[in-house]
Amino acid sequence: MAAYALLLASILFSCLCGSSYGFILFSSLQKTLLVTASPRPGQVLKAGMDNITVSWGVNQTLPAGTDAAYKTIKVKLCYAPVSQTDRAWRKTDDNLSKDKTCQFAIVSRPYTSTNNNQSFTWTVERDVPTATYFVRAYAYNSDGAEVAYGQSTDAHKTTNLFDIQAINGRHVSLDLPQFALVLSLFWRCLVSS
Repeated sequence: MAAYALLLASILFSCLCGSSYGFILFSSLQKTLLVTASPRPGQVLKAGMDNITVSWGVNQTLPAGTDAAYKTIKVKLCYAPVSQTDRAWRKTDDNLSKDKTCQFAIVSRPYTSTNNNQSFTWTVERDVPTATYFVRAYAYNSDGAEVAYGQSTDAHKTTNLFDIQAINGRHVSLDLPQFALVLSLFWRCLVSS
């Protein structure tokens, strides 16, 4: 009986600790932001070269004051489920402190209710890996906690997805001298025999 009471007390204590640390669950956020991204569905962008224009704003069909707690909007590039399969380092978790879906920051801006529709053009960074993506925006309150979101895809993350092709590390300026070197070595082997 004492062991049972101790187990129950430890479970209760761990639950209270978790709630006091303020874990924020993605499922608890309201989808109040409308987000669009410029790439067409299925379009392939090149890292380090191509741009994405992202637009966001509060859904105007919601009641006035829905955005009263919003202080900052952070827009992020996120992995689509097809690019998360068998990749634990890209895993989606409902606990936002453990979620690895959105690893690339696009922009962070103060929120103003007077300028509801904002946009930003971002050059895809060179270190973004090859994958399928979508864009998500989070609204943060004055404590720096996520309170709402919006994304450029549907709830199942299957529409309006686009691909980014990473830099492969090879360039024509390296391939041509390498080919010339191999050709000259081959020629020397033929001439010397």
